[in-house]
Amino acid sequence: MDEDFGIPPADEMNEDMDLPDDSLSLKVGEEKEIGKQGLKKKLVKEGEGWDTPENGDEVEVHYTGTLLDGTQFDSSRDRGTPIKFTLGQGQVIKGWDEGIITMKKGENAIFTIPPELAYGASGSPPTIPANATLQFDVELLSWVSVKDICKDGGIFKKILSEGEKWENPKDSDEVFVKYEAQLDDGTVVSKSDGVEFTVREGYFCPALSKAVKTMKNGEKVLLAVKPQYAFGEKGLPASGEAGAVPPNANHQITLELVSWKTVTEVTDDKKVLKKILKEGEGYERPSDGTLVKVKLIGKLQDGTIFIKKGHDEEDLFEFKTDDEQVIDGLDRAVMTMKKGEEKESWDMNTEEKIEAAGRKKEEGNALFKAGRYVRASKRYEKAAKYIGYDISFGEEEKKQAKALKVTCNLNDAACKLKLKDYKQAQKLCTKVLDIESTNVKALYRRAQAYIQLADLELAELDIKMALEIDPNNRDVKLEYKVLKEKIKEYNKKDAKFYGNMFAKMSKLEQHVEANKTPEPMSIENQA
Repeated sequence: MDEDFGIPPADEMNEDMDLPDDSLSLKVGEEKEIGKQGLKKKLVKEGEGWDTPENGDEVEVHYTGTLLDGTQFDSSRDRGTPIKFTLGQGQVIKGWDEGIITMKKGENAIFTIPPELAYGASGSPPTIPANATLQFDVELLSWVSVKDICKDGGIFKKILSEGEKWENPKDSDEVFVKYEAQLDDGTVVSKSDGVEFTVREGYFCPALSKAVKTMKNGEKVLLAVKPQYAFGEKGLPASGEAGAVPPNANHQITLELVSWKTVTEVTDDKKVLKKILKEGEGYERPSDGTLVKVKLIGKLQDGTIFIKKGHDEEDLFEFKTDDEQVIDGLDRAVMTMKKGEEKESWDMNTEEKIEAAGRKKEEGNALFKAGRYVRASKRYEKAAKYIGYDISFGEEEKKQAKALKVTCNLNDAACKLKLKDYKQAQKLCTKVLDIESTNVKALYRRAQAYIQLADLELAELDIKMALEIDPNNRDVKLEYKVLKEKIKEYNKKDAKFYGNMFAKMSKLEQHVEANKTPEPMSIENQA
């Protein structure tokens, strides 16, 4: 027969259908029901991989259709030509849409389809009677993924050639593409065998930027583009090699993502950007205080080279990160690059962790003395991280780690006080007191933080406890004087505030009393 019995009557195309059972898992020879309308699937041959097509994808299948008594009414196999159709668009009977969406590539299954999901009460004379249950032996040969990438029908993407890996370009990245744009009548209005642009800025029409953000490296696609993602109601006049685009014109665009360069924002203000020209190795990156060696070329915007290091057999340029040895922008950028030389804590044994923490502490001390409190704080934080988890440490190593933790957190708290980050200073001192509850420096510095946070009661508790432990501590005594002055100051403010408040309340009461309206006599007292 020459008829394609996969095509339903027009009046059945828009009816709702049950969603397929995503959890359907069959062994060869096993049969299960799909959904709740009587559709059954029996697995004949397993498919490849795990992926299945989705609604909107263009599938290619071979099939043989029979009645329940075995009478064959159609077969693509007999014709020698598989059929293609788009899933979920009502192009075939509903039993096919619901069944084929559960299949893997190369899979062969038999679907038993009730009349409600086939040709219903009308049948398809003369070969399919009314209310007939049908069986289809279906093999899913392949499918092409078609995606509505903007979810509004404005751009449909059909993958012609799969890309590599899994990453997609971002708005800030620079992409290199080939493309050809045609109108519905086949007229080529624009093409390029290679053009580079920033995704955010776009090129030719908005559809290109929208599409490349969904593509993988090397992927080639066909885009069906509506006017709102092309040139809209205005169209585009001809210019140079580009042809004219009439108003409200659809486009067919073949697009290939040849490659792209990742561009990242090194600083929050977007003043330092990093474009990756060649991928680095591994995952590690330099941390604060790491000695790095780099090849470097510095250019002005007009291309003038003002510095060149490490090229033409010259020694590599060497500097320590986060140490003000180079400009801040270069410093920050290098710390985002791969192939660092310093071990991370998880790669160190316990002895190396303690040694590294000691080095960072000493670097912090030098920076603190130089008044570079932000960098000093980072060194102390790094030192504390090296020895943060000491479960695998021996007893002697635990003692060393404890002493380092106390010192680093205390010194970091001193940095935070200098930087007026009083809340963080208070937290760091509390960490120390969790380890050593009688540490006078921690009580003293936490009291300083509490005073600045206007939590005077807690400040007084810390100072009194510190003086109980060390009654002759000069610094603590001086801070107690500062605290007492603060308390007096706050008491005066409170007294003034409440005095003013009560005075106002008294005046208000007098005002109300003076302006009272006499109450009318009650009925009983009237003459």
